[in-house]
Amino acid sequence: MRTRTLELAVGAFIVAGVAALFFLAIKVSGLSDETGKPSYKVYAHFQNIGGLTLRAKVTMAGVNIGRVTAIELDRKRLNARVTLEINKEVNEISTDAVASILTAGLLGEKYIGIVPGADDTFIKEGDEIEQTQSSLVLEDLIGKFLFNKATEQKPAETPKSGKDDF
Repeated sequence: MRTRTLELAVGAFIVAGVAALFFLAIKVSGLSDETGKPSYKVYAHFQNIGGLTLRAKVTMAGVNIGRVTAIELDRKRLNARVTLEINKEVNEISTDAVASILTAGLLGEKYIGIVPGADDTFIKEGDEIEQTQSSLVLEDLIGKFLFNKATEQKPAETPKSGKDDF
């Protein structure tokens, strides 16, 4: 009888652990956030999205206001067209706002940060954010740094002065 209660307790503990892991996975993945809230779509074009993924956060002043719902290649402009789904309650994003692709944390998770502008007119459903700033790609930055170091001219050596000159 004692082993049976011990087995039931261990089984209940394992079930609770699996349920906790499932709950944590849902929270970390972001699948549960912002679902079901009324929203509107806005578009932005970027030269390089550098690792931005679907369901990435859209923030303003550090507050989550939406998600990235689609990323596609614009064949006319030859750049990335990103569809942002913004919460309906955030309806005062000015037309001169700037959308930037930013990096969060050490792991490099990409998200879009919107900096509001000063215009009195606001973005509506289907509008486009005109001013964007593409992602900073670390490989490009390292390549530019190394290229600049390689092309840098070394200063001419000055002759030594002292008693060792013969």
